[in-house]
Amino acid sequence: MTGRVVWVARHGQTEWSAAGRHTSSTDVPLTAVGEQEAIALGTMLRPEHFDLVESSPRQRALRTAELAGFEPTVDNDLVEWDYGELEGLTTDQIKAKYPGWSIWHGPWPGGETAEQVAARADRAVQRARALPSGGKALLFAHGHLLRVLAARWLGQPAASGRFFMLGTATLSVLGWEHSGPAVEHWNVPPAPAPGPLPTPGPQ
Repeated sequence: MTGRVVWVARHGQTEWSAAGRHTSSTDVPLTAVGEQEAIALGTMLRPEHFDLVESSPRQRALRTAELAGFEPTVDNDLVEWDYGELEGLTTDQIKAKYPGWSIWHGPWPGGETAEQVAARADRAVQRARALPSGGKALLFAHGHLLRVLAARWLGQPAASGRFFMLGTATLSVLGWEHSGPAVEHWNVPPAPAPGPLPTPGPQ
């Protein structure tokens, strides 16, 4: 069990992520900055070998995987938290209606509960842990989903994801220490390219 490691990559910048708008089912594309971030992410990932590569079906995650040099299998369990009626709103806008609100404790009108998101994250964790000994998985997904996944990797409730801040186009590694689940690296941005990055191909 302890030989399996999961690398998780959050997608690159979108207009909505840059503006702090909660983005789940709205299929917004990467910005030009987000595409450059994804290409830079690939320089960190390509030297590694992965036994399992999966992505959320949303174009921002799939495009990040593509620009990083991967052809992932689509996994619907990796979609972002369904925000329901809160889709597209900023935290300040939500708190104006629901004082004291947080994504971790709700409410989630018309959306998923923390327990429902945790159930999806658990399935992704189980697939990674089912790899042969020494196996390595790479998952391209979204901020809140990946923060929940990290909490569940550690055996913690979904709300513990609040402790794991996660920027766009960052890498994190979930592994083991002394036979117990642990975080090896978290929220690591790609190194700046030494020169101009190549122009992304046609969409």
